[in-house]
Amino acid sequence: MAKNIEKYLLSLLVVVGGVVYFLFGYLYNRSDVLALFGCYTILFIVSYFLISKYKENTKLLVALGIIFRLVFLFAIPNLSQDFYRFIWDGKLLLEGFNVYLFTPASFIDAGQYPIAQAQVLYDGMGPLSAGNHTNYPPINQLCFLVASWFFCDSILGSVVVMRLMVILADMGIVWFGIKLLKELNIATYRMFYYFLNPFIIIELTGNLHFEAVMLFFLVLSLYLIQKNRWQLAACMLAFSVSIKLLPLIFLPLFYKKLGLKNWVLFCVIVLGVVVVTFAPFFSMEFVHHYTDTVALWFRKFEFNASVYYILRSIGYAFSGYNEIAIIGKVLSVSVLLFVLVSATLKRNVRTIGLMHTMLFVMAFYFFTTTTVHPWYLATPLVLSVFTNYKFTVVWSFTIFLSYFSYSTTIYQENTWLLLVEYSAVYAVFFYEVYRENVNNKKTYLTS
Repeated sequence: MAKNIEKYLLSLLVVVGGVVYFLFGYLYNRSDVLALFGCYTILFIVSYFLISKYKENTKLLVALGIIFRLVFLFAIPNLSQDFYRFIWDGKLLLEGFNVYLFTPASFIDAGQYPIAQAQVLYDGMGPLSAGNHTNYPPINQLCFLVASWFFCDSILGSVVVMRLMVILADMGIVWFGIKLLKELNIATYRMFYYFLNPFIIIELTGNLHFEAVMLFFLVLSLYLIQKNRWQLAACMLAFSVSIKLLPLIFLPLFYKKLGLKNWVLFCVIVLGVVVVTFAPFFSMEFVHHYTDTVALWFRKFEFNASVYYILRSIGYAFSGYNEIAIIGKVLSVSVLLFVLVSATLKRNVRTIGLMHTMLFVMAFYFFTTTTVHPWYLATPLVLSVFTNYKFTVVWSFTIFLSYFSYSTTIYQENTWLLLVEYSAVYAVFFYEVYRENVNNKKTYLTS
């Protein structure tokens, strides 16, 4: 009788989860924020029960994570426009163009249509993306190229290929993540705080963000570091950087783990491989466009920030206008200093200590940066799996409140919702830091 009830409960949870993911993928768009947030809450409850009840059944949880992702397979992303730019870049590469030298608007404004479905892709990506040069590194561009090569004349076909890449990357993260958890003597079920998290399934698989591919190479690199294969780990970290530039921030943190000589060689390999991936696109015009595009994240773009918004308000009070150019530079320098100081910590000698430091670096970066799109949170979330910190899980829920900015035709952030989002995150974060400090003191006194 008890087994029948358990099977019924499992079937119910799977059906509810599958149906709600289907609604996310095929029915709602980002203006349906109340319905979306309600469904998002249901998915978190479903995931919590699945992980709690079946945490010892790794194969079942992996299978459910794959099934939930496959629900999105033929869905056009409805919460993000970025995939239109991905396909544009892929098709442009197929035509032999250097994608870093041209903006979509430069073609359309001149009445030129260099690729199939150019107008549809241009309209879909929106004016912000269309008016700027691409910022996606070369291996990320290779993914776009492959998707466009398989389905040159089909947007849906390209979407399916990219989605399969993201799903395979997530499966790789679970595979090497569980191996790494075993190496560190940490419970393997923690991996499902990532793999079964609705935030990850919706933002990466559903909305086609390539953080999954970046994180696959990052987790693989950390696993290889643990196995003392640091040369190969350096190559994997370089591939991660060539998907998204963000992992470059971790480079100084490997100093204590590897020692000075090996760390220098590690950095040379990482930077050398990254340079090689960029080499086919190199020109002084490329350098100018790419550095300018990356700099926009620190001097112009702003979304869902916390500390930056406080400083911006102070700047308004004193000068009467937005001081983002100055504040962005100050915050960037503060992040750099935080990374350099963190690189000297003794705990970085052990892999588990290194990953704690990486998580804190990511937290500091996203607490202080000017722009925090939801999918950015995937990196600190996967790192938290290897620690006792859960503030990233809380954040992966509250960050969905940022979608309320799109509830009207006029984009506008809600200060009260920002307060709710970050109050919960900071409260859990500081509590967990306090708890760890107390536990460390107890361990020291009893040892």
